[in-house]
Amino acid sequence: MSENNFAQEATAKAADSGANASARFRERQAQASGGVVDHERVELLAGKAIKALTDIVEEEQVSYEEFNALKAWLIKVGEDGEWPLFLDVWIEHAVEEVANQDREGSKGTIEGPYYLENSPEVEWNGTIDMRPDEPGTPFVFKGQVTSTTGEPLPGAKLELWHADSLGFYSQFAPGLPEWNLRGTFIANEDGEYEIHTIRPAPYQIPTDGACGQLIEAAGWHAWRPAHMHFKVHAPGHRLITSQLYFPGDPHNDDDIASAVKPELLLDPQPNPDEEGEMTTYNFVLDPEA
Repeated sequence: MSENNFAQEATAKAADSGANASARFRERQAQASGGVVDHERVELLAGKAIKALTDIVEEEQVSYEEFNALKAWLIKVGEDGEWPLFLDVWIEHAVEEVANQDREGSKGTIEGPYYLENSPEVEWNGTIDMRPDEPGTPFVFKGQVTSTTGEPLPGAKLELWHADSLGFYSQFAPGLPEWNLRGTFIANEDGEYEIHTIRPAPYQIPTDGACGQLIEAAGWHAWRPAHMHFKVHAPGHRLITSQLYFPGDPHNDDDIASAVKPELLLDPQPNPDEEGEMTTYNFVLDPEA
């Protein structure tokens, strides 16, 4: 199948993608809920958020026309199911910085809206689920999971998900196999992994919905640089959520999600053993608090 045929099969609409992201988030949140509400904390945060908005209204002399445009846009964000997209693209990077400010091991970054739990388990040196004729450059990603003391972490679990060569994610765009380019890899007895996949493409976040309206109105671009998502787990150690990027991407410096960090840039090289590229990147996990 040609890349053009793949593109025709996997045309993602903002409303479909947003609805999927919202549904997945609700499922995960329902499983994690049940805590006691801290009313003082809610009052503090909600009060500051409201004050920040009213300060903008006063400082910038916001008109009723602008206020009503905002209300209409907020309603559309909900109708399009794009609250996960909006929050993950423009807000999550700040939350991630706060959450990981004391981390000594590898740097993390945002999760984004396209994570799915329970991806198929693959051996430490296996190939991620993909179509037999998956377009793209073959890419081998290898390395080791260790603790901050340098000890290997055997059996560490690496969840990987990324876009295809056209920028689409399985289960968020039509026409893709359920677990395409998603997998859970289990490190060997030395904490090592060797993952066979394809190099992902840069992509634009959906622009035919409410978030796209904001981007157009503000004169921004919608691009994310090419990246690979990881969640890395090991017993007794803090989970790390990360994205790894490729040097030379024109949007590494102006990622719309503000998620790129220098420590997260890979160093791909021609693969001496087979077609494509390869790189080495090690994950260092902090002990649990």
